[in-house]
Amino acid sequence: MEPLDLGRAFTLIEPGPVVLVTTHNGRRDNVMTITWTMAMSFSADFAITTGLWNYSYAALRDTRECVLSIPTVDMIDTAVGIGTCSGEDVDKFEKFALTRVAGKHVRAPLIGECLANIECRVADIIERHSIVVLEGLAAYHDPARAEKRLLHAVGDGTFIVDGDTIDRREMMRSKLPSGI
Repeated sequence: MEPLDLGRAFTLIEPGPVVLVTTHNGRRDNVMTITWTMAMSFSADFAITTGLWNYSYAALRDTRECVLSIPTVDMIDTAVGIGTCSGEDVDKFEKFALTRVAGKHVRAPLIGECLANIECRVADIIERHSIVVLEGLAAYHDPARAEKRLLHAVGDGTFIVDGDTIDRREMMRSKLPSGI
């Protein structure tokens, strides 16, 4: 083993899926790219890290709802583009030609081009750590979508793309919730 600069340690843990988070602030829709995400249990509870530095944060805090939209590798330039401009200045749905799809439980739109979308309610905001805890209300998946590989941000401007799937469900059956 060789030492690694502690300032780069986050790049070892960060590669969760890139997620597009949509919000509606009462006047208009917005979308931001988030790479700091976490599933909190086998239920539909999630956490994202964001704060005042993101324009969408006020909408999350005030409306207490959002949609987690899961892009695939063919959307990498869209995901990076969304993350490098502000919804304060740009209608990102228009700029990136994203299709708004009405949700059933929240005002924030689903993104039609994404592989999956999860309507969420904000359950808690832990301001000290900039953590937003989300409760999933409904989930949608597009099984007809040809591209299914997800993106994972390393945190240094590079990305990892899903590859082969290794199936160990039977070996792990005793630890999985029923129906999985």
